[in-house]
Amino acid sequence: MLKVSYRNTMTPLPDDPCGLLGTLCFAEKPPSNIADTVDLPVMPVMMQVLEGPQALYEILRTDTALKSAMSGDIRYRHNDALLFGVITLDESDFLKVADAAEAAPLQMASRSAYEQVFALLESLDFPFVLRFWNYMADINGVSHELERYRQFNLGRQQAFAAKEKERAGNVPAACALGTTSGPLTIAFLAARIPSQPIENPRQISAYDYPAQYGPRSPLFSRASVAAIGDASLLFLSGTASIVGHTTLHAGDVTAQTEESLTNVEAVLDATCRKTGRQCELGSLDYIVYIRHPADLPKVKAVVERRIGAHVKATYLQADICRADLLVEIEGSAELL
Repeated sequence: MLKVSYRNTMTPLPDDPCGLLGTLCFAEKPPSNIADTVDLPVMPVMMQVLEGPQALYEILRTDTALKSAMSGDIRYRHNDALLFGVITLDESDFLKVADAAEAAPLQMASRSAYEQVFALLESLDFPFVLRFWNYMADINGVSHELERYRQFNLGRQQAFAAKEKERAGNVPAACALGTTSGPLTIAFLAARIPSQPIENPRQISAYDYPAQYGPRSPLFSRASVAAIGDASLLFLSGTASIVGHTTLHAGDVTAQTEESLTNVEAVLDATCRKTGRQCELGSLDYIVYIRHPADLPKVKAVVERRIGAHVKATYLQADICRADLLVEIEGSAELL
C-alpha cells in the first residue's frame, strides 16, 4: 500500500526513515541536512511556500520492508511493488558533450537523466513509471535559440524514443516547473504493473501538440490511476488554463485559475468513467503553483470558492512551462 501525504512544516523528517519510500521537500532554502537522511531518496526543490510554514514535504509512505541503493546519479528505494528515485544533474557537467552534439546542456542533461532512470528500471524489472516530477531553473529562458522547457522536452523524448517508451496513450503523469535556481532535478515513481492513463476531452493530448510548441512534444498523460494493493491512487498532472492546445485568459490569473479547475473537473470526470470509481474536486490534496506571489489572494479565493474552504492545498511560487501561464494545479487522491 502507498500513502501520499503533505506536511507544511519546517520540522525535519524523522531520523528513522523506516516506512518512507521517499519525499520531495519544497522550500526557498531547503534545510541543509534534508538530503543527508540515511538511505532515503529526498528531492530538495527550491520554491517559496507562499503561506504558512516555509517548507512543504510531499511524502510517499508504505507499510512494507524497503531496500535502498544508489545507481549512477540516482538514489532510490523500493519494495516488491514500487520504486521511488531521485536524480539531480548539474547542466555545467554537460557543456562538452553538448558542444560536440551541437545541443543545449539542459537537453543533454535531461536525456542523460531519463536514460539513467530507464536503465535502472529495466535492470530491476520495474517497467512502468506512474509519475514523474521535473524541476529546472529558468524554465522560460531562451538559449541556443530555444526555450529551456523545449530543450528539456527534446532530451526527454530522445530518451523515451531510445527505449521505445514514447507510446501515445501509455505515458505517465508528470509535472515540469521552474525553480528560482538549482540543478535539473527529477523524481519518479515506478511499479511492476501499469497504471491507467487519463486524458482530458477538453484538451489535445500533450504528446500530440503541434510543432509550434517545440521540436518535440511534452510526454505525459493528464493523470494516471495506479492500482496498489487494494487501493487505487490518482496522480493528477500539472493542469493549467489550456483548451485544445491553446492558452486561454492571458494576463488574467483569476480566469486562468477558473479554467484550470474546469480542466481538473474534466479529468476527474474522465477518471470516473474509465475506472468506475468516484473522485471529486474536494477529495484531492493539491499543490498550486503561482508565477507571481502577489496573485495568491486571487488564486486562493477561486480555489476555495470552487472546492470549499476545507480544501487541502499548498501554494508555491514557481514558473510555469509556458510563459503566458500564471497558475498550474496538480494533486493526488485515493479513489473510492
